[in-house]
Amino acid sequence: MNKYFEMCDKIYDIVEKYPLSLDLFIANGFEQFSNKKMFDMMAKMVSLEDALKSKNISAEIFEDRLVSFIEDRYGSDKVNTGLEAKSLKADVNIEGVLPCPIRIPLLEGFESWAKSKKDEFDFTFDYELKSANLGLDWIKEQMKTGDINKVPELLTSAGFDLFFDDELMGKYIDDFDVIESEMNRDFENDYISLKDPKGKYHIIGVVPAVMLVNKNVLGERPMPRTWEDILKPEFENSVAIPMQDLDLFNAIIVHIYKFFGMDGIKKLAKAFKKNLHPAQMVKAKRKVSESEPAISITPYFFTQMIDENGPIEAVWPEDGAIISPIFMMAKKDDKNRVKNFVDFFMSKEVGEVFSANGKFPSTNPGVDNKLDEDKKFMWIGWDFIEKNNIGKLIRELEGIFESEVMA
Repeated sequence: MNKYFEMCDKIYDIVEKYPLSLDLFIANGFEQFSNKKMFDMMAKMVSLEDALKSKNISAEIFEDRLVSFIEDRYGSDKVNTGLEAKSLKADVNIEGVLPCPIRIPLLEGFESWAKSKKDEFDFTFDYELKSANLGLDWIKEQMKTGDINKVPELLTSAGFDLFFDDELMGKYIDDFDVIESEMNRDFENDYISLKDPKGKYHIIGVVPAVMLVNKNVLGERPMPRTWEDILKPEFENSVAIPMQDLDLFNAIIVHIYKFFGMDGIKKLAKAFKKNLHPAQMVKAKRKVSESEPAISITPYFFTQMIDENGPIEAVWPEDGAIISPIFMMAKKDDKNRVKNFVDFFMSKEVGEVFSANGKFPSTNPGVDNKLDEDKKFMWIGWDFIEKNNIGKLIRELEGIFESEVMA
């Protein structure tokens, strides 16, 4: 449920209200709508719900994507603080991106919390938390100015793209404060330590990358159980990699490089078959097609959509699900004001939204992520981060991967 449209609305009415959304429909499986006559004929007759069913597109995922698109293009309602702004910017600005499946429930919780606090705050605040699939260009432009005053007081971001680039967040790292907290035992144990020993960065949750295997397409080949398995010759031209999901794609290539070197990146490129959205993979048909990948790398969230009677099997790699961390950082200036919002995002309630509603395990120690002990995580480690310019490294790896794919 959202405040912009209903799933039973005709597509024509949605586009009539939000004309720019036509581009989103065309780019997400409705290419026929680029023909105006076809659009006028079909869109007036078909509801959004029925149209998505006809294309085997997840209604939940598309709804989140369309809501994010509308808010990005047309603006979203902000919390009315009841206070008059003291400047062009609010006293506390909160910006960043969140994984699409948890964005709406988290925003609903934030808005409710913020309204309950407005009489307690003697300062103004504003926020813009977009869906991760829209990218980070809008925040990067602010950082490229070199002006700390144009950087928000509180930042959230999934992946390594923003916070670990010397040309972006690297310029301002000394202006941000240490966030003290305990870490969930899923991420602080004998085989992994997700807590930054220097206290520069704080992780509030993770996007785990796992595998979906189409057993019909796999054929006689052995079931892949580790990341090393998919780098073997038998899986060349067999793996769908979510290149459109930049934060996850960047996490995948930097982890493959860390554990398997440049040879691993080249082998991953050989394994690449197509850029496939996970929602398409979970809807795989029983009929085998040469165009279908045997394996799809996907966020763990999508495994809950698998048809138990279908050919798809989820595999949590034995060497660990690759982690795309969800970071949060807060400015040192006006620390007491910002702390109110830090405490909210680090709360157990928010942790449960991450873990339960979206299958994005939380680092909050009070949250039960309901993960079996064998579900481990692969993590590049803080030493590797400290020794490398991660932003520059990712750009290099992307270039090598793409050139190998095109070779």
